[in-house]
Amino acid sequence: MPPIYLTPSYILFHYLHTTTYLQPPTSPKMSANEAMAKRSLLAVIADEDSVTGLLLAGVGQVLNEPGKESNFLTVVPGKTTQEEVEQAFDRFTGERDDVAILLINQHIADLIRPRVDSYTNAFPAILEIPSKDHPYDPEKDSILKKVRRLFGE
Repeated sequence: MPPIYLTPSYILFHYLHTTTYLQPPTSPKMSANEAMAKRSLLAVIADEDSVTGLLLAGVGQVLNEPGKESNFLTVVPGKTTQEEVEQAFDRFTGERDDVAILLINQHIADLIRPRVDSYTNAFPAILEIPSKDHPYDPEKDSILKKVRRLFGE
């Protein structure tokens, strides 16, 4: 058997492919594909530099609807509390039905690691990204841990 290279794109493809069909439809009349089609946004929980870069790339959205005000949280060291990060994580992963992928800085995910590791829904997919000041550590990544368990490593 040829070696499997665990690139981020392979992991995301495999994760979405294996979990998409396991999640039940959100309503009896809505199929899984229809529920997935509603999800078109990226959400971001990250430091100022990462959020600024992603907003400049066009990721940001601000609405006047209650509960869907913005799809990003800028974490400022010393000002943003762990509770605020947890609330944003819960809002993006549970309350909003328009988020397809949640990007979170890995060092911020470490603040709420038990919550990130216990998240099992297919959507939104959670991707841990590095920041300017904190390098990426594949040993902490929850998706890589799940993929390694899947392949028996």
